[in-house]
Amino acid sequence: MQPPHVPTGQTRWRIPPILALTVLINYLDRNNLALAIPRIAQDFGWSDREIGANGEVLLAAFFISYALSNMLLSPWADRFGPKRSVMVAIAAFSIVTILSALFGASFVALIVLRLLLGLGEGVHIPMLSAITSRWFLPGERSRANALWGGGILVATAIAPILIIPLIQALGWRSTFAVLGVGGMIISLPLVYWLVPPDAAVSTWSAQTEAEARAVVSAPAYRRDPKFWLAVVGGSLNAFCAFGLLNWLPTYFNRAKNIDFAQLGWPLAVIFATGIVGIGVMAYWGDKLQRRIQLAAIGFLLAGVMVFLASTTTQLGLLVAAFAIAVFCQSAYGAQEYAIVQRLLPPHCVGSGTGLYNGLAVLLGGVGGSLIPGSIVAATGSFDAGMLSLVVGAGLAAIAMVVLSRYLKY
Repeated sequence: MQPPHVPTGQTRWRIPPILALTVLINYLDRNNLALAIPRIAQDFGWSDREIGANGEVLLAAFFISYALSNMLLSPWADRFGPKRSVMVAIAAFSIVTILSALFGASFVALIVLRLLLGLGEGVHIPMLSAITSRWFLPGERSRANALWGGGILVATAIAPILIIPLIQALGWRSTFAVLGVGGMIISLPLVYWLVPPDAAVSTWSAQTEAEARAVVSAPAYRRDPKFWLAVVGGSLNAFCAFGLLNWLPTYFNRAKNIDFAQLGWPLAVIFATGIVGIGVMAYWGDKLQRRIQLAAIGFLLAGVMVFLASTTTQLGLLVAAFAIAVFCQSAYGAQEYAIVQRLLPPHCVGSGTGLYNGLAVLLGGVGGSLIPGSIVAATGSFDAGMLSLVVGAGLAAIAMVVLSRYLKY
């Protein structure tokens, strides 16, 4: 068995930006609901407690089906082919976003559509991880993964200044339709034409065929405690990230009394710092090869800044504290898939990432939707709900320290 042709650096490095665009579209479709909740609540006449109770159901529904799709469908997607699976996922989540505009008048229909959206998006990220692991050597992967992972942060940064004015002008249901149609006509052609065929997407480093055969046992990584420590860290990261992403617009609007029409720029500034952060942290992750230690420090500082943010009502300080928190947490986002890829056999990166991502989202994404929402529903306090993220960040820092020590020895 001969290793496939290794493509040139110029060819390889054009791929992550294309994948980043698909991630950007993915997250605009995923996060439009979080930005629309204040208007949805207005349409349905919800109180603060009802926002907590109903909002957590809508947000969690996505993460439940998304997590299951990651875990159950990623092995099939691996066999079907990463590129083709990415294209199927783009078509699926774009169509569901369009359907949300048509059937959004019903709360029950919205729940069903959020479940379908999660199902459609599930294999997207695992297949991007599979493509990256085949194109890039381990010493390059923080940067390569961060390039397409940066699409997440670009989406969260531009979403408020893009989606909120659209909601103001068109209404939230028409906005969903625009996002669904736009995503499909932009990302599908780019992936089809500019991402190379699955058969050509492969790099072999110094690993020989004999070494590859030594790691053929697919379930082996599932018995590795290091992999499960990574899952714990990823789950806690998802809890903090999705908790902040899902609840920050409503938190600013209801707890800090920022008018809905004025939410755009504060949220954009906060999430834009993550774009800078992921670039800086990816560079240092590859340069220092201390990815896990960087993530631990980032989590610790992020928790401190969210706590400080909850104690102020001054808009400038509020934005600055959350911006620094997002910057610090991006230390994990820049290293996440490079860490996971290191722990997985080369032939299992797609399915292994699906298991990791699915569990992280099932535990953390659902938790980030339900726990802050449940606290708000029980207490009526959005500040109390936000403080749960401080606890999550502290636990994530501990998980990273333990994983770092485990790998050292």
